[in-house]
Amino acid sequence: MKLGVICDGISRDLAHSVNVMDEFNLEYAELQFVGDTEVGDHSAQEIRDIDTLLRDRGKPVSCLSRHIFAGMNGANKPGDDLHSRHMDALKRVVDMAHVVGSPLVRIMTPKKEQILWGMGGAEKWNVAHGAWDAMLPLIAPAIDVAKDAGVTLVVETGNGTMVNSNYTGRKLIDDLDAKGTLKILWDPANNCWCHETAYPDGYEEAKGDYLGHIHIKDVLVDTPRATLEVKRMGEGQLADQFQPMADALRRDGYDGVISFESVYHPGNGDFEAGFRLCVDRFKELYG
Repeated sequence: MKLGVICDGISRDLAHSVNVMDEFNLEYAELQFVGDTEVGDHSAQEIRDIDTLLRDRGKPVSCLSRHIFAGMNGANKPGDDLHSRHMDALKRVVDMAHVVGSPLVRIMTPKKEQILWGMGGAEKWNVAHGAWDAMLPLIAPAIDVAKDAGVTLVVETGNGTMVNSNYTGRKLIDDLDAKGTLKILWDPANNCWCHETAYPDGYEEAKGDYLGHIHIKDVLVDTPRATLEVKRMGEGQLADQFQPMADALRRDGYDGVISFESVYHPGNGDFEAGFRLCVDRFKELYG
């Protein structure tokens, strides 16, 4: 399968990250921060320099991953100041995608309301009424931008966002009638927080045309204690799900990229060291 890494998880020095990618034969570069700058905020010359570096080193860009729409909430409305800033950022990232040849641009969703739907009395007492429907017009203009630009958006399943599972990712795509333009960026470790089992449950929701990109890391969640621990790959709660998930992706012909997300460190804050402790297991499973 096509393997890559979110480069700034190794280092924000892109040239160094590419050297490490070569060391471990990882091909696809996912860009989030290069230097101290988030994608979408680089100058035209900086973007050309990024493109030249990656093309010269044979590293196709898999996805440009800005935190578009993250941090918004139910008080935000389409066209308000914050929404307009996010839409402007999206357009800049799309422009960058054309230069560096990225087929995908990531978006996020606003902050999570915990209970969106209910029954048996919950629909009266517990549901955050209208929260989901209020989100849709915030995301809809991004679909129009992507269609006009000829790029595909991927919505990440986030820890604290309205789309925090493959179920809600698929529902967003269906509710916006955006299949083909919007796909799921599946982060099964993030989905652990809402207790969506990666395989088979999460996979069955996203497989096929809904699935556009994958992030891999391992975690241990303790929802009652509001605590998240990133674990060395294979030592967290996804340890027994990585292999059946990988088998299913191969069986069903998944042709997207799987990016390793290097957010683990061995207690010393050194994320490159954490990457080196995890990458062999990542490649063993998904290579």
